[in-house]
Amino acid sequence: MESKNEVHSHVLEDGTVVTHSHGHTHTHTHTKAVLNRLSRAIGHLESIRRMVEEGRDCSEVLIQLSAVKAAINNTGKVILQDHIEHCIVDAVESGDHEALEELNKAIDRFMK
Repeated sequence: MESKNEVHSHVLEDGTVVTHSHGHTHTHTHTKAVLNRLSRAIGHLESIRRMVEEGRDCSEVLIQLSAVKAAINNTGKVILQDHIEHCIVDAVESGDHEALEELNKAIDRFMK
């Protein structure tokens, strides 16, 4: 993974060279909400681990795992929305096709 302030160049299809840094493109408005959601999911997972240790009913454990899975997926949606609103808008404006390719890869992996 490249550092946030690393400057690099992209050659556009017409031969134009675009140089930029990713330092400015990773400002997000929902960071606190994402961290809160992740903290809640971690706490929920810890309680599920205790359920398993205590020998609780498998159906109860599966229901709780399903809730954590939904929470993680919803957190991913918030991150994706933030990424599109900030990083991808900047990437499109600067002609950064690599960022768009990386977004497509990330969406493919997230959706599996």
